Amino acid sequence: MPDNLFGGIFDSASQSVISVGAFLLCIGVSLIIGLFLAVIHGYQAGHSQSFLVTLALLPAVVCVVIMMVNGNVGAGVAVAGTFSLVRFRSAPGTAKEISAIFLAMGAGLIAGMGYLAYALLFALILGTAGFVYHRFCRYKYRPEQCKTLSVTIPENLDYGDVFEEILRQFTKSYELEHVKTSNMGSLFKLTYRVELQADASEKELIDKLRCRNGNLEIVLSKRETPAGEL
Repeated sequence: MPDNLFGGIFDSASQSVISVGAFLLCIGVSLIIGLFLAVIHGYQAGHSQSFLVTLALLPAVVCVVIMMVNGNVGAGVAVAGTFSLVRFRSAPGTAKEISAIFLAMGAGLIAGMGYLAYALLFALILGTAGFVYHRFCRYKYRPEQCKTLSVTIPENLDYGDVFEEILRQFTKSYELEHVKTSNMGSLFKLTYRVELQADASEKELIDKLRCRNGNLEIVLSKRETPAGEL
């Protein structure tokens, strides 16, 4: 195979050219790193197949780009700006997925600079640390206990602390999100974010609220925003 087959048309004698062997070695190490990261995050579940495949290939893609702009500061800045504009997923990602993407990009960047041992060490340490943190430092989020509570009250009722005693009895935490007027200002609609206690009775909670708000409308619904999103 002729040596000039992999040469660039803008190569010069003063410019170092990456050998085919070094190129293949960096690509191979980057693919191994990507596979390791994909296995680590795939074991934790909750990721789609397309995300895991992207995560496996991302270090190699970044590695090639960095190798191609090696020594050119202007091109490196342009590439960094391009990667900052790329949307890796059409749907918003969780904090865990975004950290995995940055980890894969960082490993690919180190490999593209030629520090293959550092790239492997970086991926091994941070990938293992991320796995351990997600495995053992897990917040017990129970979606069945996290609700949105909407209560309608008459305008002459002070909503500041009228429901505090009841909410403290049935919830672990609660927060008044917003207040809205309705029916030409004669009614107020209060919306709370609440986390019910494990043994709390929803019917008993609603019954006690009805005694305070004059038997007006009360809605206890599932919280829409997932806790895992940024």
